[in-house]
Amino acid sequence: MFSKLSTRGIASRLASVAQRTQPKESAAVGTENSRSEAVFAREQKYGAHNYHPLPVALSRGEGVHVWDVEGKRYFDYLSAYSAVNQGHCHPKIIKALTEQSQKLALTSRAFYSDILGEYEEFITKFFGYDKVLPMNTGVEGCETACKLARKWGYVKKQIPENKAKIIFARNNFWGRTLAAISASNDPSSYAGFGPYMPGFELIDYNNVAALEQALQDPTVCAFMVEPIQGEAGVVVPDEGYLRKVRELCTKHNVLWIGDEVQTGLARTGRMLAVDYEEVRPDILILGKALSGGVYPVSAALANDEVMLCIKPGEHGSTYGGNPLGCRVAIAALEVLQEEKLAENAFKMGQLLRTELSKLPKDVVTVVRGKGLLNAIVINPKYDAWDVCLKLRDNGLLAKPTHGDIIRFAPPLVISEAQMLESIDIIKKTILSM
Repeated sequence: MFSKLSTRGIASRLASVAQRTQPKESAAVGTENSRSEAVFAREQKYGAHNYHPLPVALSRGEGVHVWDVEGKRYFDYLSAYSAVNQGHCHPKIIKALTEQSQKLALTSRAFYSDILGEYEEFITKFFGYDKVLPMNTGVEGCETACKLARKWGYVKKQIPENKAKIIFARNNFWGRTLAAISASNDPSSYAGFGPYMPGFELIDYNNVAALEQALQDPTVCAFMVEPIQGEAGVVVPDEGYLRKVRELCTKHNVLWIGDEVQTGLARTGRMLAVDYEEVRPDILILGKALSGGVYPVSAALANDEVMLCIKPGEHGSTYGGNPLGCRVAIAALEVLQEEKLAENAFKMGQLLRTELSKLPKDVVTVVRGKGLLNAIVINPKYDAWDVCLKLRDNGLLAKPTHGDIIRFAPPLVISEAQMLESIDIIKKTILSM
């Protein structure tokens, strides 16, 4: 194509496209929120309709706050689903991103790079595993764990070829790839996308008896579970559940896959949510805040017995383990440790839940969570979406899930003064209902 176009012709076409895609001047001035409306309209026209965003058009972020295109400031109580635990645009992480991007951003794994081994040593020692397999997104990390578990099942457990099963908990959520929706019981995720991945089975979450029965099947290679179910509405299991998961998986020679993409990296008041019960999964999946929200980075960690079942050519990613992502991830983990963000999440979470529990029970029927991963359940006679719109109007951004549940998960850098200010917004909004 380019051989048939002159440089002048290419420039002319690009200028034409730019002119067509600029918002009309009349759409950018005149009425209140017109700049936001122009953002909404353009995305609606040119983007796939696979999301239903809260109507706010953001253009800047710093720490616990974001600003819209009109300049209004909001508390971010979603934190990009826990991807920005370290706060928006953390200076140390941005510095690492900027400096590395000016030296070397990508080589692919076709070659060695000077930073990959440094990152691999850092993260494996940080979490106490032998090996890490770096990927990009959380769902890729989960897919990697499933492949590792199946391979281990055939090589180590001697499961007959193509018979390996992985058990999942109902109401799980780990993405929207074909494998992820095959593990879902939510019709909004899986309906209309079959046929589904074989070898995936579901049991009830937080049900030890159901787990023990499922693991007696000798073809089961793994049980994958979130320590706290995030998308389901911050569902916290009974104390001791994770210890029983560890015990039963060991007893039946089944790998425990811990999906800590959302619950990990200080979000719940511990570096990992499983740390509350002092247990460790056989495969640990991390993502989201592993890059502080500035670049897609995920990881599957395991010991040699599991990880070395994968041989060259059997799994990989063009961007997985790239120099830019590695340098950013090291900085992101250092920030969590240096700023004691797990400790702050624990303390601020207690304050948040204490104050939320004082809200009228005829509006907020349930408050639950750990650390700064929390949710409130709204009385069905009120609309959680309307509550979120009122919160937005009052300067706080949150999003409903499953109709009547609102997650409250601000960046972990939030101070006590900021927490109290944001609590006042929530109280004001709820009382106005």
